[in-house]
Amino acid sequence: MSETLPKNNIFKVIGASSLGTLIEWYDFYIFGSLAVIIGYQLFPEDAGASALINTLAIFAAGFIVRPFGALVFGRLGDLIGRKYTFLLTLVLMGGSTFLIGLIPSYKSIGYAAPILVLILRLVQGLALGGEYGGAATYVAEHAPKNKRGFFTSWIQTTATLGLFLSLGVIVITKNILGAETFGDWGWRIPFLLSILLVVVSIYIRMKMHESPMFSKLKAEGNVSKNPLKESFNNKANFKMVLLALFGATMGQGVIWYTGQFYAQSFLENTCKLDFNDSRYILLWGIAFATPFFVIFGAWSDKVGRKWIMLSGMLLGIVFYRPIYQAFLDDTDFSKVEQSDILSAKTAPSTSVLIANTADSLRTMTTKVELRNGASYGVIKTDTVSVQKGIRSGTEIVKDKVLPTPIFWKFVGLIFFQILLVTMVYGPIAAFLVELFPTKIRYTSMSLPYHIGNGVFGGLVPFIATLIASFSGSTPLSGLWYPIGIAALSLIIGTIYLSNKKDESIND
Repeated sequence: MSETLPKNNIFKVIGASSLGTLIEWYDFYIFGSLAVIIGYQLFPEDAGASALINTLAIFAAGFIVRPFGALVFGRLGDLIGRKYTFLLTLVLMGGSTFLIGLIPSYKSIGYAAPILVLILRLVQGLALGGEYGGAATYVAEHAPKNKRGFFTSWIQTTATLGLFLSLGVIVITKNILGAETFGDWGWRIPFLLSILLVVVSIYIRMKMHESPMFSKLKAEGNVSKNPLKESFNNKANFKMVLLALFGATMGQGVIWYTGQFYAQSFLENTCKLDFNDSRYILLWGIAFATPFFVIFGAWSDKVGRKWIMLSGMLLGIVFYRPIYQAFLDDTDFSKVEQSDILSAKTAPSTSVLIANTADSLRTMTTKVELRNGASYGVIKTDTVSVQKGIRSGTEIVKDKVLPTPIFWKFVGLIFFQILLVTMVYGPIAAFLVELFPTKIRYTSMSLPYHIGNGVFGGLVPFIATLIASFSGSTPLSGLWYPIGIAALSLIIGTIYLSNKKDESIND
């Protein structure tokens, strides 16, 4: 049935599925893109670095529950159909995102703020756990087998485009409102805007028809009565679930989240790049690399899925440390000579009394501009003591703006990382769909995908940041997590995966 679907119809299917999935990814990723600002809102002002780590932990919680969403909604999808299941996931995701934009700050309701946001992140994770498997299955079951990689790769673009959209909306909103207003309340706007996008997508999805393969299965009375049991009690099928997880999606997940989310976190929090600079670099890298999802998806129809995905993992293993070392080296302004400085303007200092003492903390901010076009801020905090005079304190260099050549070098390095993402992610929907039979496909493919991406991949920013924060660690120490997981997946995939293409899925 899917083999004879007219081309204009398949593009309608892709468009309707992709729009909703893109919006779900947008909703899911706004939080990660605003982790630093949200941390200031959800936790006490004196929380310091722990605010970021706690916020990343809340962000990670949404990933951890994705496998449970895959089980719940995968079962529904195999019982009642693909269409209505991922319509429900869209409503849950959109509603949760909108409500996050309304949650009061820590100053208003204390620790109830992060608890409420955590609950909504869990709902988001459950919803996304059901969305991807439904969209990928729906498109694959409409697509002709010799172009399944090509057509499903359009779904694969939505995750990165959702990130692109979230970054774009954030940058535009911040530039319109200004940094201070955006940090105060303007950060809520990207969350609140999502409700409009969701309404449009729900309207479009309501007009979609059920997957032809599922409709045929239902008409013949062959719908699975217990998708979970058939997926995981059947030894042969469960073996495929484990192989898909450890040989493909686990490595694909860490490549995906290192190349996009950890890259952004590293540039902003470790390299201390300016808010806009870090996001513009990512936006350009995404814009240049996104077409390669479709290129590698289509190529996998000709040469198979396996070696394209495993090559992406291998390149990440080899090049991650040199890339991130380049990020560190090119943002190290500690060796700036006096002759390099064009101007240095110090703003009036501010003083804050230290509780229960007569001493105060004095903060001085200096904006330094270099002759090569770079600039940065220096924040120096001293203790002013009535008895001991001024005691020199910490000095932080932040808000670094790169000179133009280095900016485009960073865009190239991000582009390369996202190119690896397109290699591992572009073919994987077709790969997963081809592993499992129609009546349990939604359930069976969703679980390894969301464990690989939601747990192993989604935890990359949190675990890598945590590892790098340990005493004795270097800024590059966190990379051992994604490199190790990708290496393990590469070995298992090389030995056990078969190089499938054009597999029949009409069973």
